[in-house]
Amino acid sequence: MEQSAQQAQQLDHLASAPARGGSPFAAFGMPGFGGPPPAAPEPRPILELEGEEYEDELDALSDWVDDWFMPVYGAEVTTAAPWCLQWQEHNDVVAWLHALWFAYQQHKDPEAGLSGMFVWHRDFLTHAMAAIRAPGGPLSACMTSPERPAHRILPGPPRSARAQKAPQTGPAAAGPGEHELAA
Repeated sequence: MEQSAQQAQQLDHLASAPARGGSPFAAFGMPGFGGPPPAAPEPRPILELEGEEYEDELDALSDWVDDWFMPVYGAEVTTAAPWCLQWQEHNDVVAWLHALWFAYQQHKDPEAGLSGMFVWHRDFLTHAMAAIRAPGGPLSACMTSPERPAHRILPGPPRSARAQKAPQTGPAAAGPGEHELAA
C-alpha cells in the first residue's frame, strides 16, 4: 500500500508544471546546464528602424553592397541599368537592397540546402536588380554613365485625395453610420 502511495506521489510530481526559473535539465542531473540560448531578436525592415539602430544597419548594408554585392553583380552602368553612388539616400533602393540582403543571409545558410543560393539568384536577385536598376526605376535620374556621376531623388506622387481632405470630413467627425454617406 505504501508503494502505491509513493507511486501516486511520484506521478503527481511528474505531471505537475516545472518550477519557474530553474533549469529545464535539472531533473536529468544537469542543474548547471542553462538550456538553449535565448532566441535572437527578429530582424526588422530597415525603414522601420530609427536613429542609431537605423544608422548601424545602413552601415552594415553599405558594407555588403559596396564591398561585395556591386563588385560581383553591379555590371556596367548604362541608361538601361543606372546606378547611384549615393544610393543610401533613396529610401526605396535601401528597402529593396536590405530585403535582398536578408534573403541572401537566409539562402547562404547551410540549412537552405545545396540549392539555397540558386533560389536566391532566381527568386530574389534577378527581380530586385530589375526593379532597382530599371531604366524608369528609382535610380533613372542618377548615374547612367560612369563618366557622368549624377544624383537626383525622383519626387513621389502627392498624398491621396482622401488624406488631403479636412479632418472634419473623416469618419471620426461623422456620426454613427454617417461616414458612408460623406463623400
